[in-house]
Amino acid sequence: MPGEQMANPDDKPPARPLDPIDRDILRMLRADGRASIRSVAERVHVSRANAYARINRLIDDGVIRGFSARVDQERAGQGASAYITLKIVQNSWRTVREQLRQLPGAAHIALVSGDFDVLLLVHTEDNRSLRELVLTRIQAIPEVLSTRTLLVFEETDLNSDLF
Repeated sequence: MPGEQMANPDDKPPARPLDPIDRDILRMLRADGRASIRSVAERVHVSRANAYARINRLIDDGVIRGFSARVDQERAGQGASAYITLKIVQNSWRTVREQLRQLPGAAHIALVSGDFDVLLLVHTEDNRSLRELVLTRIQAIPEVLSTRTLLVFEETDLNSDLF
């Protein structure tokens, strides 16, 4: 119907706009997710109560989805990384996404446009494990029509440069 808004697929209210202080907080937490409320407040020049409230709002709004460690995959025993492109059966994204989430070493999954439908980043122990993952697990998913594997030779983490 005209004038109706599409439902948000996550049933979450839209996030509130971010101001420069929110962006500074996000930049700080991306660089150091273990930063204390006190240090965040001092660096963005707000009270501890204000910093605490802002971080909670960013979490509640879904802007901050969680806190985690940035891991050097190779040093953690995951010496092979690859981007895998997948062509999938039309309208099977949700089914495929749930199966890809279960894969060992799956780090990032994206539905994309272009010559393929899905971009998957995986980290495995070695090339043998990568081959097994692709040939035995991914290509066995009935909705996957084809795959292409792009080996990662070197990575640079840009997370702290965002915002």
